[in-house]
Amino acid sequence: MTNNYLQELASLVHGTKFADLPAATVEKAKLHLLDTLGAGIAGAGSDEAHKALSVVSSASGRGPSQIWGRTEKLSPRDAGFLNGVSSHAYELDDCGGCDHSGAVVVPAILALLPVLDAPLSGMELLLSMTMGYEVGRRVLEACGGYEAHNALGWHSTGTCGAFGAAAGAGVLLGLDETKLVSSMGIACSFAGGTWAFIHDGSQAKKLHSGRAAEGGVMAALLAAASFRGPTSVLQPDTWGSYISTFGQNKGAPPLLTAGFGERWRLDRCSVKPYATCRGTHSAIDAVEEMLARHSLSPATIASIEARMSVFQAGMCGATSVETRAQAQMSLPYAVAAKLAFGRVFLAELEELAFQSPEVSSWLERISVHVDPDMADDAEPEITLVTTFGERFSLTVDEPLGSPRSPLPQQRIVDKFSNLAERRLAPDRVRQVVDYVLEIDSRPDVRDLPMLLAQQ
Repeated sequence: MTNNYLQELASLVHGTKFADLPAATVEKAKLHLLDTLGAGIAGAGSDEAHKALSVVSSASGRGPSQIWGRTEKLSPRDAGFLNGVSSHAYELDDCGGCDHSGAVVVPAILALLPVLDAPLSGMELLLSMTMGYEVGRRVLEACGGYEAHNALGWHSTGTCGAFGAAAGAGVLLGLDETKLVSSMGIACSFAGGTWAFIHDGSQAKKLHSGRAAEGGVMAALLAAASFRGPTSVLQPDTWGSYISTFGQNKGAPPLLTAGFGERWRLDRCSVKPYATCRGTHSAIDAVEEMLARHSLSPATIASIEARMSVFQAGMCGATSVETRAQAQMSLPYAVAAKLAFGRVFLAELEELAFQSPEVSSWLERISVHVDPDMADDAEPEITLVTTFGERFSLTVDEPLGSPRSPLPQQRIVDKFSNLAERRLAPDRVRQVVDYVLEIDSRPDVRDLPMLLAQQ
């Protein structure tokens, strides 16, 4: 008899308890929660968030769910959408999950807190979050992994992320196993988003996290109302299934459930120290390390070469930067900003920075070489050529913030504070930090969204 992967996955998710999560995973979940809140609060001031709010708020009026970093409250569906857009707006949200699981799962589950009739403990919140990360990543792996799925043109944050949000939201709502199957099945109807934005620097990428979060909220609420979802949605070689339609049967569906609980997918996620695409981070680290190792300064660098895989070059190899979205997705720009300004954070992604003469000068000296023999997921090799004719090359396989090169807790807290203080008072920022770092000891966390409101 053929396995029904959706039902098996839902059964495993439903059967998981907070006690099944190792202490290290719990601590990491708290840091990813804090990190996502920081990205979302700061992102509430982005152009993308302002425009999305102007449309959504005029259409839906008010509701019970808090928009982070703002005073408005909207419906759970619209709050999930807007907080998802805000969390991804500045490219500072975590990655390595669906891909951007934080910007999808956290907005979905927090948007539903006001509809709960009974207290929800911090442990239950962290469990729902961890299950959302788990499902989103497993769906991506079943489609062949990040490179294979995204190479088809899909943006996995929007496609696989909808499943993760629906799973996390379903667990938070306490759905029984049958309804959890429906929630995750319905999620396929909200999955979408392609890489078309990459060609002209449009803002559409930020919608993908928002739509996935919104879809997760809707899928879980519909399932709670006994709306039935398709049970064959994760079956291979099945007409209309997600695996065959979105994944073209290029992956391995058994990965949906294989080794479940042996290593949680959240543990594989990265926290981003730089406000650019994750694909640019090892290049930033390589430049910093070579400057220090060889006692170089930017003034001694004549040119820079980046050897990249076909996939990575297509994703972040562009040297033309006319919008913030293009700057966020450009490895040459990330390197240029590092050399021009010494850091790559929010100020370095503003128009004043990416249109500066300093950056233009560096971009003219950076060349991208596409190596067809490099694996799709290989990190780029960066070469610095000095004014004395010296050549120094380096590949950083584990960029800062990755699981094997993690950011210390204090640096994540500092990042959150830096971002959140753009919209919240300093005392409120400290209150949120204390709340989240101790969230697993709290008997009821339904008041968390109120702390995220702009005073």
